Amino acid sequence: MKAIRVHEFGEPKVMRLEDVPDPKPGPGQVLVRVKAAGVNPVDAYIRAGMFPQRTSLPCTPGIDAAGVVEALGEGARGVAQGDRVYTVGTITGAYAELALCEGHRVYRLPGNVSFAQGAAINTPYGTAYRALFHKAHAQPGESVLVHGASGGVGVAAVQLARAHGMSVIGTAGTDRGRKLVQDEGAHHVLDHKGPGYLEEVAKITDGRGVDVILEMLANVNLARDLPLLAKMGRVVAVGSRGTVEINPRDAMMRDASVIGMNYMNSSEAELASIHAALVAGLANGTLRPVIGKELPLKEAPQAHEAVMAPGAYGKIVLTP
Repeated sequence: MKAIRVHEFGEPKVMRLEDVPDPKPGPGQVLVRVKAAGVNPVDAYIRAGMFPQRTSLPCTPGIDAAGVVEALGEGARGVAQGDRVYTVGTITGAYAELALCEGHRVYRLPGNVSFAQGAAINTPYGTAYRALFHKAHAQPGESVLVHGASGGVGVAAVQLARAHGMSVIGTAGTDRGRKLVQDEGAHHVLDHKGPGYLEEVAKITDGRGVDVILEMLANVNLARDLPLLAKMGRVVAVGSRGTVEINPRDAMMRDASVIGMNYMNSSEAELASIHAALVAGLANGTLRPVIGKELPLKEAPQAHEAVMAPGAYGKIVLTP
């Protein structure tokens, strides 16, 4: 099969398309014929050797995929050969024509969801769901600020929060991104590159502040997020690319909480809960992954450059 391989950590160019042997499913495993693979910032960190848990080399990047069940190992249950599925992690990597997965990490893909959309489910929607409901314990009637709402996680968070009965404020840095955030259900959309946009949050909430903030770039925004919170407000740091200095008083005066979250720390019970909810939302049309760009597998280096660039718009996927 064809697969992207990384033989040394480094810049995107270290990824090369190569021929490798087809993987074979062992007991309890499922082999998936990949139709689309999701590209996430975490893939770029792993490729660069910047992820805390170092990956053994050589490796094939990618966590998220969607496709068709090719073969089942002994004892694998829950799906059948030929089923349309999406993956919650892989054993051999998603940037390939075939991906080997643990059987309990493969979910049926509803018929109204494309393979490209299926590849956009696990990390973006799982991250948004866990941040909102497992960490922030968001409630209907509360307000949420999604800081960086036009990317994969941001779009997922807007859709989930709106369906949950929350008042949703989303930010984006381009006209195209702001239109997307509005189209996906945000009640208010702000330009996070514009002057004075933070003051708008106070006006929208009548001076009370927001209950929950999902922060995609904590190293830039966390110090400014804390004064925006209502009493007992919560910031969930979903993404960060460096350090930040904050004034603890901004949290103390509000009894506010700053919560760090890494989706990869989810327990098996949490994952089962998350994906039961996500599959239901996909099936009834509440959740609608937005694909911003589809690239052939050989253009994985370009995809990694794009996923780390400003101006996120939906999800980037690779197609074998």
